[in-house]
Amino acid sequence: MPAGRRLLVLDGVAGGWLPPGWEVVPQCGSGLDQRLAAAFAHAARLAPEAPALLVGMDTPQLDAAALAEPLSAARRPGVDAWYGPAADGGFWALGLARPTARLAARVLHGVPMSTPGTGGALLRRLAEARLTVRHLPLLTDVDTVDDARQVAAEAPASRFAARLRTVDTAPEVAS
Repeated sequence: MPAGRRLLVLDGVAGGWLPPGWEVVPQCGSGLDQRLAAAFAHAARLAPEAPALLVGMDTPQLDAAALAEPLSAARRPGVDAWYGPAADGGFWALGLARPTARLAARVLHGVPMSTPGTGGALLRRLAEARLTVRHLPLLTDVDTVDDARQVAAEAPASRFAARLRTVDTAPEVAS
């Protein structure tokens, strides 16, 4: 996916698995709502005029084609935010066209995370901030083994699906 900057907000140290061209900044904050808001604040400091899209790491079926059209320069005018709903009621992506630390805190702080109502609460916050929201495709995020199997079935040629097949066919380990 074309991007002016690639930022990984990480709790820990990046290893050899990180592709070239990524900047790494530490996660900040205690709850997930605070860590997500801090990620937008980092992005705003590094590129104050650029839009920022935060994508969770638990949607391995996501490909660039799903984002290319809705995030293209031609489709950005009039859009203040992007929202990627997750099948479990949460979200897999949130984007802000003009992110600031203040806006991110206003939208995210206090939103209950990892609940069936997370997405609805976030959408209410975006509406309260009077942001025009473009919806991205509905995806299943991987929270359980059943989710992993569903996502692997949706993207059978992916590295994720291949890795899951090795785990699913591994012999049981006695405890």
